[in-house]
Amino acid sequence: MKRKPNIAVVGATGVVGSTFLKVLEERDFPFENIYLMASAKSAGKKITFKGKEYTVEELTEHSFDKPIDIALFSAGGGTSAKFAPIAAQHGTTVVDNSSQWRMDKDVPLVVPEVNPEDIATNKGIIANPNCSTIQAVVALKPLQDKYGIKRVVYSTYQAVAGSGLKGINDLKNGIEGNDEPLQAYAHQIAYNCLPHIDVFLENGYSKEEMKMVNETHKILHDDNIGVTATTVRVPVYYGHSESINIELEKPFELEDIFELFRNAPGIVLQDDLENNVYPLATEAAGTDPVYVGRIRRDFSVENGINLWCVADNVRKGAATNAIQIAEKLLEVLPD
Repeated sequence: MKRKPNIAVVGATGVVGSTFLKVLEERDFPFENIYLMASAKSAGKKITFKGKEYTVEELTEHSFDKPIDIALFSAGGGTSAKFAPIAAQHGTTVVDNSSQWRMDKDVPLVVPEVNPEDIATNKGIIANPNCSTIQAVVALKPLQDKYGIKRVVYSTYQAVAGSGLKGINDLKNGIEGNDEPLQAYAHQIAYNCLPHIDVFLENGYSKEEMKMVNETHKILHDDNIGVTATTVRVPVYYGHSESINIELEKPFELEDIFELFRNAPGIVLQDDLENNVYPLATEAAGTDPVYVGRIRRDFSVENGINLWCVADNVRKGAATNAIQIAEKLLEVLPD
């Protein structure tokens, strides 16, 4: 039996960090020691995990002087840029949830149901993809393997939890009629939809949209797939929903597509229109699978298909995916 690793959670007091702890406990992730780290502002806070109280440490240049095998980072790009290389130099494998390393050619970008083999190429840092990309590629992978993919059009409907506590507060304040300044958004999110996630780029796309384009290519190892995206923030607390239009390379029978999703790892098929069964953000919230439904042929193009895809963006879109990567790392942990 392999030894139990020492692990660290960086950003332990944030939305994703606290979900790291919840998922670690639910999945009974084995460890010898766990260290909870955050900024100086949060250092000293007490967190109960698996029935034991831990004190949050301040993240410093010396935090990884002690032996730590795996570190789960969710503390922002700037923090990851500074501290992930320090951790890696000390022999820690970092699984980073920020956007800092995702498009670095030397850093694997991993979704375990899609490209687990890329974990083996890591040099101390593994990137967790963008939340909206993770659930999308889980749905795309079985289609790519069997039929090949020519083009993908993403339209996303993303929950405010993707903006952290500030986004959650903006929606809560708006619904409750609190006259509070907006913290996360340029406009009211309550009872509204904002076609604006992250900053706008010179090409007219938002950074979130280009993340989906570039990350899809990297994870699926195919830059020839045509990918475009429109990403929208909606007044939902947890759970991203996506309409995905796909043009396949080969002809297909619709029943074969259903069968493919019934057996695909990480996917729950919900497609019973007679009984109004299809993926819903309210049902996906608090769970780990990617839910797929509303599968139908796109008659406007050859070999076209439409589907509706939903997942909890804080769990599968962030914390759970990172911990699944860490579980894969356990398989190659030295004795």
